[in-house]
Amino acid sequence: MNSGKRILVTGVGGAPGFDLTRHLIKLGCYVIAADASPLACGLALPGVTPCLLPPAGHRSFGTRLLQVCQTLGPDALLSTVEGELPALAGLRAELAGLGVRTWLPEPDTVETCGDKAAFHAVLTAREIPTPATFLPHELADADLRFPLIIKPRRGYGSKHVHPCETAAQAGTLCELVPDPIIQERISGQEFTADCLVDRTGRAAVILRHRLLVKAGLSVVSRTFHHEEATTWVQRTLAAVGAAGPCCVQGFIQHGTGRVVITEVNARFAGAFPLAEAAGARLVQQSLHGLFEQPVDHTQLTYTAGVYLTKGFETVATGTWPPSHILQAHHLAAAAEGTR
Repeated sequence: MNSGKRILVTGVGGAPGFDLTRHLIKLGCYVIAADASPLACGLALPGVTPCLLPPAGHRSFGTRLLQVCQTLGPDALLSTVEGELPALAGLRAELAGLGVRTWLPEPDTVETCGDKAAFHAVLTAREIPTPATFLPHELADADLRFPLIIKPRRGYGSKHVHPCETAAQAGTLCELVPDPIIQERISGQEFTADCLVDRTGRAAVILRHRLLVKAGLSVVSRTFHHEEATTWVQRTLAAVGAAGPCCVQGFIQHGTGRVVITEVNARFAGAFPLAEAAGARLVQQSLHGLFEQPVDHTQLTYTAGVYLTKGFETVATGTWPPSHILQAHHLAAAAEGTR
């Protein structure tokens, strides 16, 4: 059992970090809830220690993270922010030296999952079905089949994602979208696979249809079983070298039933609580793997036909400024003074 462990969770202002914090508390863990914004909703959850970190990619992120770990002494770290992964991969040794366990993919995996052009190249080389993908300089010679999607090469969360119907639109959007790629637009039933890849490489896969999506987050989902989709998800995870908790997105095309894989995120998905509701002990078994205990795959089976609806709720009310903001700023100042 891993109850009583101190877990640092980053990105608690987003759905994955917020829900992960709640699940860890239910399992008896003590959570240090971290985010780049003092207004993040997860900092206000009862029982957490609120903590501020610089945004992912900021030059001081690594230094401040190590300061926080030295001050608060977490037993382990779980990141729910893709942009943090390159820095975290380089900090593993220093975090381990502070007694902080991590379960992170290798740097090559982080690069492959974060770069849609590299992801396409890896999957294509393994003959895994994925949307046709082009860079702007390839437009003139590409065999384009409309409609297309223009999106950032390293973006996430459906930011700067635009459909287009003509080559002229594609050219204009490539000038407006930061570091763009051009992708075939896939139609069909969109799905997410909540996954856990243990330290032997064995992958558990919990499939759910994305029935209603807002700003990239699945707000209504339903679990299902599909042997072919499970197989392609497992092959994708092996191809990119995934490790630990992660998620895969794709489509099952209407008419043909063809499975197409669109992305892998090396973190818990935003609607992962559906996996738990359907019977898979995803967070519990992730903790086992994090602390290098065997993952029990019999605890990762699930029931099809279970649904989830996510909505809005009031997390906290009171007089301004909230105590969690004051506490987070105080801890940030204390951490800065440790080095």
